[in-house]
Amino acid sequence: MNEQRGTHHYQDDPRNADVLIYVHGELVPRARAMVSVFDSGFILGDGVWEGLRLHNGHFAFLDEHLKRLWQGAKAIDLDLGMSRDELAGELQRTVEANGMESGVHVRLMVTRGMKATPYQDPRVNIGGPTIVIIPEHKQAAEREDGMRLFTVHVRRGPPDVQDPMINSHSKLNCITACIQATKAGADEALMLDPHGFVATCNSTHFFIVRDGEVWTSTGRYCLHGITRGNILKVARDAGIPAHEKDFSLTEVYDADEAFITGTFAGVTPVSEIDGRMIGDGLPPGPMVKQLQALYRDLVEQECPAP
Repeated sequence: MNEQRGTHHYQDDPRNADVLIYVHGELVPRARAMVSVFDSGFILGDGVWEGLRLHNGHFAFLDEHLKRLWQGAKAIDLDLGMSRDELAGELQRTVEANGMESGVHVRLMVTRGMKATPYQDPRVNIGGPTIVIIPEHKQAAEREDGMRLFTVHVRRGPPDVQDPMINSHSKLNCITACIQATKAGADEALMLDPHGFVATCNSTHFFIVRDGEVWTSTGRYCLHGITRGNILKVARDAGIPAHEKDFSLTEVYDADEAFITGTFAGVTPVSEIDGRMIGDGLPPGPMVKQLQALYRDLVEQECPAP
C-alpha cells in the first residue's frame, strides 16, 4: 500500500532548530517563541493568516497575499496596527535575520491579541494585535505516485455560516475533514459545497482535466487561492481552456487528470479519489506537467534571481 502522507509533507531540515521567530516585533529563538494563554488566537481562533514562499530573496506574489490578509482582517474588524508596507518590511527583516533566500515557507499569523478574560466579545480585548512570523527552510517532499483524496461528509458552508473566503485561524471544519480522510487512508479530503458540487480540498484547491480543458470550482465556497488564480491565469495565457464551474463527483471520477494547488507545493498531481484511479493512474499526466512548468516560469518571473 502507498505511504499515507498529507499534502504538506516536507523534507526535514535541521537548520530550522535555530531559526529566529518574529513575535510582537522581536526576533526570538524557536524555543522562546510564545504567546499568552489569554491571546485571542489561542482562546478562540480569532485571527487571520497567510502562508508565503520565499524564492531568490523575494516573497512570491506578496501583494496578493497581503491583499487577502487585509480583506480577511477587515471582514472581522481586526486592526493590524501597521500598514502593508510596514508588515512587508517586517517579513523581510525576519528572513534576512535568518539568512534565508530560497526554499523557505513563512507562516504569517495575526490575532486580535490579548484578552482581559477568556470571552469571545472583542470589547474585552486589551492592547493591539498579536503578529507572529514563522520562517522555515521547507521544501515539499517528492510524491511520485500522486496524492490520494477521499470525499468527506464535511461540507464547505455558505458565507452566512462561516465565510470560506476568510483565511481565519478557525479551521475546525477543515481539520475534521482532514481527520476523516486520514482515517479512510487518504492524503487529503475532497470537500463538496452545500449543493453537492465539488468545492475544494481541506488545505489545497482542486482541479480536474477533461478533454484538454482545466476545470475548478466556481470559487464561491473556497478560499480565494493565490496559486489557484495563478494556475487559471497561466493556463488561459497558454491557450488552455480553463473554467470555474459547478461539476459533480461523476465528472471527477471520469477525469483524464486531477491535481491540487497551494502556496507550499505549487501543483501536485492526484492519482486516486475515493478508491478510483484517475486517468491511467500514472501521474503526472501531460497537462499537469505543462502547468507545473508554466507555474515554475511564473514564479521565476515574480522572483528573479539576483
